[in-house]
Parts: sequence; structure tokens; C-alpha cells
Amino acid sequence: MARMERYWFDEIRLEDVASDAGVTVQTVIRRFGGKDGLLDAGQNVMESSITSARRVTAGDVAKALDVIIAEYEELGGLVMRLLAQEDRHAQIKAVTDTGRRHHRAWVGEVFAPWLDGMPSEWRLQAHDALVVALDIYIWKLVRVDMRRGVPELRRTMRDLCAGALAIAPEAFGAETFKARETIDV
Repeated sequence: MARMERYWFDEIRLEDVASDAGVTVQTVIRRFGGKDGLLDAGQNVMESSITSARRVTAGDVAKALDVIIAEYEELGGLVMRLLAQEDRHAQIKAVTDTGRRHHRAWVGEVFAPWLDGMPSEWRLQAHDALVVALDIYIWKLVRVDMRRGVPELRRTMRDLCAGALAIAPEAFGAETFKARETIDV
């Protein structure tokens, strides 16, 4: 995935990947079957890492904010590059669609204490809004485009989540107000 962070999918050559790994092109092909196989393998590693890091107790919004921000700080550039290519490569689209499904499910688990008690028509709308509030594009807008710090991003995400649920941010508990200067990645 290191090359995916710096190059477009069409620019990545098996020769370069093999050289980076200190093996032959034939070894890469035998092990992965080509670029699509490499992408699948990278997705599996990323997915496993993200799933492990996103283990958060339902209702622990402070921890969820820490986790999602740390993830975006570490992988945001790569994910944004994948999103920029998804319309040109079906294999990348499959990766980003999987990421979207997992993100939505995770958001639903974290906010289950609030979502579960809602009537179904409100629950869907609130769930959609929470997915947006914690989306990578919010990270990109605040951190990359506006050049704000992590504490500002954290407040923005927290407030958007509270708005999605039509509650005061204080309802998430005092921990969500902790302004962290750095996020451990």
C-alpha cells in the first residue's frame, strides 16, 4: 500500500513493487496474481488493522473520536487517493465500498445507545448524519483544507454528532470535551 499513497494505480508497476520487496516480478505474480491481488492483500491488512483499532464500547463517543481521528491522521492521505480513483478502477471501487459499509456499521454500533430508541424513520436519518459527521471528508476539510488542529477537528466532529442526534454535546459526557493536542497513532 506504500506505493498507493504516492502513485495512481495506473502508475504502479509490478517491477517497482517487486524491487521494493526485494523479489522478482514472477514472485509477486505467483503470490498475488498481479496488481489487483496486491490491492486485495493491502485491503485485507488495512481492514484487519482498522477493525482492531475501532473496537469501542457502544456509547463511548470520546474513544470513538480518538480512534477515528487517529485512523484518519495515519491513513487519510491513502484513503483520499483511493477515493479519487474509485470511478476509474472497479477493484478500487470495491475497496472503497467495503470501507463505506464497515464505517456505517461501526458508527451504528458506537451510537447504538441513542439510535436504538428512535423511531425507525428518525433512526435512518440520524444514522446517515452520524456517518457524515465522522466521514473522512470532514477530516480532509478541517485538517487539510482549513489547516485546523486535531482539537478543532475533534470539536467539529463531536458537535456534528450531537447535532445529528438533536442533543447537546454534553450528553456524550465530559470525556468528549477533552481537547487533545496529539492523537496517538
